[in-house]
Amino acid sequence: MTALSQTLSSLRHRPGRVFLTALGAALGIATIVALLAVSAGATQTAGNFVHLGPGELGLFQSDASDPTTSVLPTSLMDRLRRQPWVSDAMGLQLLVSAVPRAASAIVFGAAADGFETRRMVFSAGHVYGSGNEVVVGDVLAGQLHLHVGDELTVSHRRMAVVGIYHIGISEQDEGAFIPLSTAQAISGHPGEVTTIVLKLSPGMRIPAAKRLIAKRFPGLMVITDPDEALRAGANGQLIENVTLVIVVLALLIGGIGVMNTMLLSVIERRTEFALLSAVGWSGPQVAGLVLAEGLVVSVLGAAAGIVLGAIGAGLLVHALGAAAFVSPDVTAWVLGRALLIGVLIGILGGLYPAWRAARLSPARVLAQT
Repeated sequence: MTALSQTLSSLRHRPGRVFLTALGAALGIATIVALLAVSAGATQTAGNFVHLGPGELGLFQSDASDPTTSVLPTSLMDRLRRQPWVSDAMGLQLLVSAVPRAASAIVFGAAADGFETRRMVFSAGHVYGSGNEVVVGDVLAGQLHLHVGDELTVSHRRMAVVGIYHIGISEQDEGAFIPLSTAQAISGHPGEVTTIVLKLSPGMRIPAAKRLIAKRFPGLMVITDPDEALRAGANGQLIENVTLVIVVLALLIGGIGVMNTMLLSVIERRTEFALLSAVGWSGPQVAGLVLAEGLVVSVLGAAAGIVLGAIGAGLLVHALGAAAFVSPDVTAWVLGRALLIGVLIGILGGLYPAWRAARLSPARVLAQT
């Protein structure tokens, strides 16, 4: 009988214990997968709040809880424009859950002549000209069946749809743009914006610009790509810290569960291990058998946990109240880390029982039977 068949045979004889042990590992892995997926989704979504092209930077308040709660004074734009290495600066005010008919849509307040709005390609109509006008992304327009001349309610304000645009950024095409002054009035922050987008002068490199901003404008978080976006918020860091704690707890609790199961197995199967030793199995071979059983149980639990976590990620986002602007992203890297943790649980929980099994004395055990 091969080692693998021996391992599987041993596990089949203890289905109840194997199930409970695997379930404990599965719950820990599921929690890890859900948190990692939410963190990855938040990073992706936050990076798309602003369309940053080559030579552009996004500025957020460094201690904001997340990018949508950043608050910057509009006077900062004038100071930035006076810098010789800045070509232009544009403020954006973000409104979340402002469209009753589409809770996930983000409304962007922006000047009609800003470089961010100049990126719009209009399939119908034109950019807004007054404070009571709105332009709608083509995706949102399709979802709500909106056309030029219709009305869209934004935070209890009925606004005239004057244009349907396409930019190529999902969060913007699924949202709408309104005049900056209107967005500031709705948010209750006149004279303030959520973020400022900088267009650098020709020849100015992004690393050098970041150093200048850090020196001359303290309190700002500089974003250059989506992977940095979540660093603008404390909520993202909180998710990462909670995930680390859950990982450690899963390793400890899952490892202890596996160790308990394997220790009981070693005690119950002392005669079996003694006979294996008597027919030529070495101590490392016996230990390897016990360790393999622990790994199989943990990997089974990890597989179940991955499925539960992928499903539970969406439930977690709704529980956190973030479903309006965060979509969990279950990537291969997230699943790979979860599976690795499952393997580590099996190794951690199987080491001591394997050591005990390898030290059993065949003569003593057989004499007691």
